[in-house]
This record gives sequence, C-alpha cells and structure tokens, in this order.
Amino acid sequence: MKLRVDRDAFAEAVAWTARALPGRPAVPVLAGMRLEVAQDGPSLHLSGFDYEVSSRASVEVLAEESGAALVPGRLLAEIVRNLPSGSVHIDTDGTRLRISGGAARFTLITMPLEDYPTLPGMPGRIGSVSSDAFAEAVRQVTPAASRDDTLPMLTGAYLDFRGDTLSVVATDRYRIAVRELWWKPEDPGIGASALVPARTLHDMARSLIARSDVDIALGAPQAQGEGMIGFENGGRRTTTRLIDSDFVKYASWFPAEFAGRAEVAVAPLVAAVKRVALVADRNTPLRLAFSEGEVVLEAGSGEDAQAIEAIGVAYEGEPLRLAFRPDYLLDGLTAVETDTAHLNFTEPTKPAVFTDAPAKEGDKPSFRYLVQPLRVA
Repeated sequence: MKLRVDRDAFAEAVAWTARALPGRPAVPVLAGMRLEVAQDGPSLHLSGFDYEVSSRASVEVLAEESGAALVPGRLLAEIVRNLPSGSVHIDTDGTRLRISGGAARFTLITMPLEDYPTLPGMPGRIGSVSSDAFAEAVRQVTPAASRDDTLPMLTGAYLDFRGDTLSVVATDRYRIAVRELWWKPEDPGIGASALVPARTLHDMARSLIARSDVDIALGAPQAQGEGMIGFENGGRRTTTRLIDSDFVKYASWFPAEFAGRAEVAVAPLVAAVKRVALVADRNTPLRLAFSEGEVVLEAGSGEDAQAIEAIGVAYEGEPLRLAFRPDYLLDGLTAVETDTAHLNFTEPTKPAVFTDAPAKEGDKPSFRYLVQPLRVA
C-alpha cells in the first residue's frame, strides 16, 4: 500500500473511525484500525469493529499501490491529528507502516490482518431522514435512557418506523422521552421497530454531517434473535447489533387529562433550577410551588443549606406543589426546542409532562417528556 492524502480529510476520517474502537478491547486486535486501498478505486477505507459496533469511513487519496494494513487505531488518530497541514504520505513495508507529513516521520508496527474479524455488511435500506432533525431527536431523547446494564432493555433507544413518522423513545422507568419526526421511507406502509443501544446511537448522531440525509438500514433478526441496524451519512457507515428485547408500552404512560398547566420561558427557568440546585445533591428534591403568575423553587431544609427563587409563569389550575430530581428536571427542560416550555400536571405524586408545544386535543407535540415527581413530606 502506498498513497498520498490530504491531512485534514484523513484526520477527520481517522478520528471518526477511532471513536468506535473499544477502550478496553477483549482481544488486542480489536484495538486496531483497518486501512485498505482497493485496486478498483481511489479511496482509502478505514474501519473498526468490536463484534457489536462497526464503523467505516472513506477518504479520497492518490494511490500508487493497493493493499491493506491493521494498525493501533487510537495511536494513529493521535499521530494524524498532530501532523502539519498539507499532504500525508503512507506506505507499508512488510510489518511496518510509515506515515510522513511535513518534516515529521512515524513508523508503526502493523497487527496481523488474518486475526481481524470480518466487518458485517449493511442491512437493507429502509429509508432516510434529515441529519439535523435526527441528531436533535437523539440529543433530546437519549438522556432518559438508563445507564444500568443489568436491565439491557432500558439502556436502549427505541426507533419506531410507522409510515412517514419516525418516533425516538427512551426511558429509565422514572421518566420517558419521546420525539416524533418526519422521515422518508422506502415503503410508505412500513411498520418496523428497533431497540438500539442508546450510547452507540448518541455517539453516531453527534458526528452526523449537517444539512444532509442519513440512510437507515434495518436487518431482520437472525436465528439467535439478534437484528442489526445501520446508518450511512457522507461516506461513513455505522452498524450495531440491536438489543434483543421488547420495549415497554410507553403510550399508555402519558396522562390523558391534566389538572394544571404552566407556560414558562425555558432559559430563565433553567437558570433558576441550576442556581437553586446548588444546595441540593443529585437525589435531593427540588421543590416547585405553582400558583397564578409565578412558580417558587426551593431546595434544602432547616438544618442544611437552603435556596429559594421565584420567577413568573402563566399558570392555569389550582395551586400545586411538586418535587423533582434536579437533573431529571434539567434534562427535560433543556431538551425542549422552543423558547417556551409547556408543563402539564396531574397530581403532586403523579407524572408531569413537558412539551415544546401546547398539548392540543387530538394533536401530539413533537417532543414529550414525562417525569415522575418525588414524594416529599
């Protein structure tokens, strides 16, 4: 293998591929990044795989010789990131790969290619979605996924494909986030779903190219019950195994009627929550008292540090006092896309629902966040 490539394009492709490499690989070869120049094209393909998640990126090069090599991926990313701008020259010599850029020269010892697993192919394409809308939906929803690996179902983000509507959902049992958006299916009558590891989906969505489309590919479950989903955007591909579990029937969790409704500017409320939460730890309740024209936020008690602040709101209903975990409250408020949040309440001990649009009869807002209040004396 012998080639020349633009340093900036190469560094971006290497950094993106390296993000999927395991920090503590089960076997050393999984820390490697495969570099390959095929005989039939002027592209360098970079790939990584840990038996669960695969990533592949391509970059245009001027190739003199085809070939493939496997090198330590994270080390390669650090080297390329620190090379000067301009052209990077790469060639292999036996078990060594040489990289040069400007006056810098590096030599890496390659890893055995024959020990590296074969990357899975992309499943069949089922449609595409705007990268900006999809990335925003994933950002809004994935904070609600559980971090507890003992319940794999709750660590996933549920993608529900129904006609031209794509729903992204996550829950950890104490809150649930739902975002609905338009997408372009190959089959207008599609009805399919996938439970994707939330951490993988979040990392993939963060690196999507703005103002482009994401192709979504979905494979049928294999004999062992595992399916696969793939995402392709701007010459980059990610595949991941699906979580083999049924998702919760989340629609019935949302209340049909509310006893109180508040409309409040998001930025002032978020700032007030952050200030008042300074005296509360993660599991200490932050109390909110809603009444006509204002909400009063409180944290702490007589024997501890205390904080109190009031801000104006438009509130309809009887005065109401609730308490939430501060981080759960902030996750819901910061996920709202609009300047104004709409907070809907039933009872102090029953779920509250935040939305980015008024909850009109027969019309669901595009983002909904249900959170269970804490019980306080």
